[in-house]
Amino acid sequence: MPEQAAASASPHHPQAHGAGLVKLALGAIGVVYGDIGTSPLYAVKECVTLPHGVAPLAVNIFGVLSLIFWSITLVVSVKYLIFVMRADNDGEGGVLALMALVARPTVAAVSADESGAHRASTRTTWSGVRKTKMLLIILGLFGAALLYGDGVITPAISVLSAVEGLEVATSTFSPFVVPITCIILVILFAMQKRGTAGIGAVFGPVTVLWFIFIAAAGLPWIVRHPEILRAMNPLYGARFFMMHRGHGFLVLGSVVLCVTGGEALYADMGHFGTRAIRLAWYSCVFPALLINYFGQGALLLERPEAAANPFYGLVSGAWLYPMVILATLATVVASQALISGAYSLTRQAVQLGYLPRVTIVHTSGQTEGQIYIPEVNWLLMVACVALVLGFRESSALADAYGIAVTGTMAITSMLFYYVARDLWKWGRFRAGALLTVFLCFDLSFFVACSTKIAHGGWFPLAVAVGVFTVMLTWKRGRTLLAERIAADALPLGIFLADIEATKPHRVPGVAVFLSSTRRGTPNVLLHHFKHNKVLHKEVVILSITTDAVPEVPDADKVRVKSFGQGFWGVTAHYGFKESPAVLDVLRRCKAQGLPIDEADTSYYLGRETLRSVRGKGMAEWRKVLFRFLSRNARSASDFFSLPPNRVVEIGAQIEL
Repeated sequence: MPEQAAASASPHHPQAHGAGLVKLALGAIGVVYGDIGTSPLYAVKECVTLPHGVAPLAVNIFGVLSLIFWSITLVVSVKYLIFVMRADNDGEGGVLALMALVARPTVAAVSADESGAHRASTRTTWSGVRKTKMLLIILGLFGAALLYGDGVITPAISVLSAVEGLEVATSTFSPFVVPITCIILVILFAMQKRGTAGIGAVFGPVTVLWFIFIAAAGLPWIVRHPEILRAMNPLYGARFFMMHRGHGFLVLGSVVLCVTGGEALYADMGHFGTRAIRLAWYSCVFPALLINYFGQGALLLERPEAAANPFYGLVSGAWLYPMVILATLATVVASQALISGAYSLTRQAVQLGYLPRVTIVHTSGQTEGQIYIPEVNWLLMVACVALVLGFRESSALADAYGIAVTGTMAITSMLFYYVARDLWKWGRFRAGALLTVFLCFDLSFFVACSTKIAHGGWFPLAVAVGVFTVMLTWKRGRTLLAERIAADALPLGIFLADIEATKPHRVPGVAVFLSSTRRGTPNVLLHHFKHNKVLHKEVVILSITTDAVPEVPDADKVRVKSFGQGFWGVTAHYGFKESPAVLDVLRRCKAQGLPIDEADTSYYLGRETLRSVRGKGMAEWRKVLFRFLSRNARSASDFFSLPPNRVVEIGAQIEL
């Protein structure tokens, strides 16, 4: 299939065999499956706990387990591992990578326009295509915003549900559950600045040990009650719906907790590759999860009173405390994966122009993806601790969990349909049939979770709406700003003609003028020449753009053009998973004939002061938000790693 060929041919898609594949699979178990692997801590518990669940009767237990089994099988094993993971953006997955793939130009539409035939019809079609793409981009952005809500809740509910195991041993620990959880979360976030390399070395082994333990805990109960395996029959799930009708449908809001880590499979495919992720799932994760879920069901058949915490009910005596410790370690691993994912998501959004510049610290000299963003880290920490203090129980947090990830799952399905239909050239019927099947699950889960909005589900939605508003406002503000600058810019040809006629004094050295647009003469260059009356011997107009791909090959990163008279135009291309650096760009320019002496180079930046004009551009409240974001964005000199003692900033007032 063409999509499979594209995936395998991707230069960034990890491919390994033998021992290398096993090593990648071990890493995938630790990073990719941390979230879904800790779901047994609370999924069954929420399904058999009132008011959102059902009573732990035998007929209900069979129905709930049937729903859990088929949800995991169809959503994770079929939807994500077989189909969605084929839609890679140069080997990268995740909703933003998929959105960037959708945002690429449609070749067919451009070719039709260039042919000269039916131009009016083609313009109408192209307009429709642009509107469709804009809608899909907006959906992708909202899906990314929903993941921030998920990233806040996952560490809180995972660690809290693990520590709650202490209450099973003795009620003496009850007053200390929330403080211990908060302390663990604070330590976890405080360690982030050290990087994930050290912690990541134990991700795989700890999580493998976790899966071995949860399978070992559930297996004896299945042996005692082997009839529980009949729950794999989908008829039990159908009977459950027929018996409970509307309330049975609402139980899906708790069943979805067993697949909440499904998006991580897709988001992390660029780190491990599809083969390693699939190997890890089928050889370790999937069997262990099923054994534990069915073990909890067998336990409830014998001891319905264990519904208060069926996961810890599987073990007793001396095994309880080791399980609590291991569960806590596993939830820290799961939380770490979501936190690192929030860093990566933020960097992608910044590079694509949907968030202001932030501080990006590279914590590894070898791995580009290992980064730390202090602003995101401390915001997540405050939000997680506030959630634990506010909700105080994992059951209360479970009401807020699910709606964010199910919304993202539905958006992923819609974007996948577009890729299958327009990029892979699947027929509408084939792609539409698959989309219908996917949405049957996604929307059912989403609607069931939406009934919990008043009980906590509002929180991830509020986070998503806030992040989404910031993204759209920043993108719109930067677009308006670029249009205003471009409208006032002097054509470069006119400026160069004036330079040739007046022949101003040229001083030794190189001046690099950073420009956000590749058209016209940068305002900062005009202001510099107007006030200083001189120019450097070599003048470089540098524009850095982000392409809709994860990484740009080295051969395509830099384009150099000579305008004569010592003027050069440089365009640097980076992917949305890369961090641009001006010094790296200039070093690459030397190979293309641009003489650069780093010790004799000055860098000129423009610093805009925004003035609001009523009735123009955006609504006034969005202008206020945009100015706030602009003032607090990381400076361009820091973001592009410029030598601070060689930077000159020239201010300008711009009406917005």
